[in-house]
Amino acid sequence: MKRRDPPNKGATGRPLHGRGSETKSPTKQPHFSKNKKRSSSWWLTGLKIFGLCLLVVYITVPFIIRLFPVLLAKVVYLNMVKVPFFVDTRQPGEILNHTTSFYLAPEEGITVGVWHTVPTSRGEEAKGKDQSWYEAALSDENPVIIYLHGNGGTRAVDHRVQLMKVLSASGFHVLAIDYRGFADSTGEPSEEGVTEDSVYLYQWVKARSRGSPVCLWGHSLGTGIATNAAKRLQERGDAPDAVILEAPYTNIREAGAYHPFGKIYHMFPGFQYFFLDTFALSNNVFPNDENVKVLSSPLLILHAEDDQVVPSSLAKKLHETALMAPHSRQVKLVLFPAALGYKHKFIYKDPKLPGIIWNFLNSI
Repeated sequence: MKRRDPPNKGATGRPLHGRGSETKSPTKQPHFSKNKKRSSSWWLTGLKIFGLCLLVVYITVPFIIRLFPVLLAKVVYLNMVKVPFFVDTRQPGEILNHTTSFYLAPEEGITVGVWHTVPTSRGEEAKGKDQSWYEAALSDENPVIIYLHGNGGTRAVDHRVQLMKVLSASGFHVLAIDYRGFADSTGEPSEEGVTEDSVYLYQWVKARSRGSPVCLWGHSLGTGIATNAAKRLQERGDAPDAVILEAPYTNIREAGAYHPFGKIYHMFPGFQYFFLDTFALSNNVFPNDENVKVLSSPLLILHAEDDQVVPSSLAKKLHETALMAPHSRQVKLVLFPAALGYKHKFIYKDPKLPGIIWNFLNSI
């Protein structure tokens, strides 16, 4: 028989595969797939650990604050935050014209830093002048405002500087103090201490103003300092000529309930016990509501309706309390609409502010 070649073999004798019978080598799984799963697992584990740490901190903080009320006092003052970092408070001329820096000693071992900005109308005259000239200028019949700032930072914080500029341009002397423990002032802050610093500055100014009106202006935490100081001065027979409160609260306990930090713990069991009741244990009360019941000084309250740190409802409540005081004196509340966007610290931007202050002072 005639020999036949085997089917489907090529010239080399190897099988030939058609398209329909084409074989493929087994597909290998890439190694990066396993690595990706491993990386994802580590990521989830790390996220869980981080979340657990946050939970532990969240639960622990209230107990620590209750055990150590002094820590809550640190939160109240935030004096350890000495911003802005690159401003020399001894050289205010770098950011604020016709301004001098000096120091007072309210009590032995304590010195407090103060800036004195003269009215813009006397700016040229102030160039090159020493401290004695600035002191003498306080008797030039222009009203004097003692500015008591809020917590944290120094007298060089931008919104404070901008307010000083507005007041100076409006014809006021402005004296801004850094309480003990703040900025370049010595000591540690306490409600008693910062109140006494403000009282001392008022009396120092009043002794040099020769009849010019001297007003206390407090902002935020500084409103509690302002009413404390005004009450103490009144008890000493030297009531301030006027008190102006910017973004005030009723008392520090109620302010703490609305503060953004406090809101984090609103749903925490025992919130009042751990936080609000601890204010008294830390000797920080700042009772604006009790103080305005007895103050005889004319009172102006300024508040932005979109304030997210101290709600305007507290200013309204404080105003109502002041109106119910047994003695009569000028009490005025000015609310700035939320649409203006002034929030907690930008009321100085309002072009009507100088007129509001002058109208108030001219009416007393």
